[in-house]
Amino acid sequence: MQFYISDSWQTLLADEFQKPYFEHLQAFVESEYKHFKCYPPINELFAAFNHCPIEKLKVVIIGQDPYHGPGQANGLCFSVHDGVAFPPSLQNIFKELEKDMELPIPIWGNLERWANQGVLMLNATLSVREGQAGSHQKQGWETFTDAVIQHISDKKEHVVFLLWGGFAQKKGAKIDRNKHYVLQSGHPSPLSANRGFWFGNKHFSKTNTYLKELGIQEIDW
Repeated sequence: MQFYISDSWQTLLADEFQKPYFEHLQAFVESEYKHFKCYPPINELFAAFNHCPIEKLKVVIIGQDPYHGPGQANGLCFSVHDGVAFPPSLQNIFKELEKDMELPIPIWGNLERWANQGVLMLNATLSVREGQAGSHQKQGWETFTDAVIQHISDKKEHVVFLLWGGFAQKKGAKIDRNKHYVLQSGHPSPLSANRGFWFGNKHFSKTNTYLKELGIQEIDW
């Protein structure tokens, strides 16, 4: 599997790439992309890292699985390629952003603009087979992304972690709350949002307030 991950992450995660589980994962992903249509495109597999080098990291958003429909996934959790209709969770993210920050709903759902400012948009599983949600789970991606979160918790300070829904909260359970700012709410999916667990969490403004208090450039959401 030919992939590129930026130098800062390559250095931080060097040990992970040498472990047996990652060798298995690499072989699995290589075979899947060779024999099936998979997402995101292979050159965007590590887009979350390449748009957000470790030295620029301010915020981590944890997702679960890439979108598995044609043209949707672009390597960033909750994000879609330009011109693609907003999936329901992304619609609700933008609705909360509109209420919280008084910002208009964007034209496009591509969140590279967040990633380029230091927001790591990290899915727990970085690939998926077309039309088969969860098809690349339990092959090593979760071990890898757990390690990423642990390295960030251990090596960085004052990172904002946005944990939306039970899955993200469980995945972020070991984050050092004494060093980092952790915000939790329901998931932006319609099932959770319509029950009152998402709207009104004000995570976007709370993130910026925290960064501003530390003298760190806020995110232009």
